[in-house]
Amino acid sequence: MSRTPFRTLCKQTGGNATGINDTLWESVFMKALRGEKTPYPPVWLMRQAGRYMAEYRAVREGKTFLDMCHNADIATEVTVYARNRIGADAAIIFADILLILDHLGMDLTFGAGHGPKLNPPIRCAADLDRLGDPIQAAADCSYVCDAVRMTREQLPEDIPLIGFSGAPFTLAAYACEGGGSRQFPHTHSLMYNDPASWHKLQEKLVPGLTAYLNSQIKAGAQAIQIFDSWVGILSSADYREFVLPHMKTLIDGIVDGIPVIYFGTNTGHLLSDMQESGCDCLGVDNNTDLVSAWENLGGSDTLSIQGNLDPALLLAPKERLLAATDKLLASVGDRPGWIFNLGHGVFKETNVNNVIDLIKHIQKRD
Repeated sequence: MSRTPFRTLCKQTGGNATGINDTLWESVFMKALRGEKTPYPPVWLMRQAGRYMAEYRAVREGKTFLDMCHNADIATEVTVYARNRIGADAAIIFADILLILDHLGMDLTFGAGHGPKLNPPIRCAADLDRLGDPIQAAADCSYVCDAVRMTREQLPEDIPLIGFSGAPFTLAAYACEGGGSRQFPHTHSLMYNDPASWHKLQEKLVPGLTAYLNSQIKAGAQAIQIFDSWVGILSSADYREFVLPHMKTLIDGIVDGIPVIYFGTNTGHLLSDMQESGCDCLGVDNNTDLVSAWENLGGSDTLSIQGNLDPALLLAPKERLLAATDKLLASVGDRPGWIFNLGHGVFKETNVNNVIDLIKHIQKRD
């Protein structure tokens, strides 16, 4: 049975389609995802819990990043603290998109200065046999669901909680490269030279991701974001051949009544293709004109949009930051269905006061 799009389900039921409490249902974040008018665009920021906060750095002292992810108490603490500190209209659980690959049998490490490493990488058909059971891998991420449950209990009752995962393509790209990359040669090589193995890898990931996201929803997440960090390297034709069928399967497997946000960077040329995945909201990076992209996708009557202030502006003087924000606010106007966010995550060099000022400005608070 196919998943019913969030807006469609809300119209069919004529009311609360999620079973969440009325306070959460009437939050500005959930209203925007339904395409309803809000007094201001709800705002949250990718990486709103992170190294730009002194309090986060203090919690992390003496711990590895994975230590923090694996500890539900710590993940809850940093999620709730960050949201309350900056006053965002939603929280996103503290975790990492690569955790499920670790439980599939790839050794995941984070080293100073070089980002994540996954060993041994997936380079050929035989390598796929090393991967474990995807449903068990999702179950082994239960500490994330514990953090979701605890965070939902500690957040204000009107603040929705976002769960998330990586997209099948981006996780496969990390797996093929053994980490990040500029040109992704091993990813392209597997796709082009052994498409059967590429699709087998995607088909391995999708059931695990589906179970993982649905477990987060069961634990208390009100929305889901799927991060496709690297999909912008593909052409439209390659996206449609190697990615779209698997994204459709993933999103179709997410339970009804929960909105799905789909985000990738450098994806201006792919947005219409990504829309076909069945997502309820598309995230737009800061290299894309938000209003033009939204109109090309059918406008606010069709889907919600999220984005897309350049995160570098949070390093600028307050006057420049707020002027750029006002320009973006004016360009969107009173179109319903917009969630204000950055075009990427908060830089670790950002001053937290700039983040607070930005959010207060959007929410029209003194």
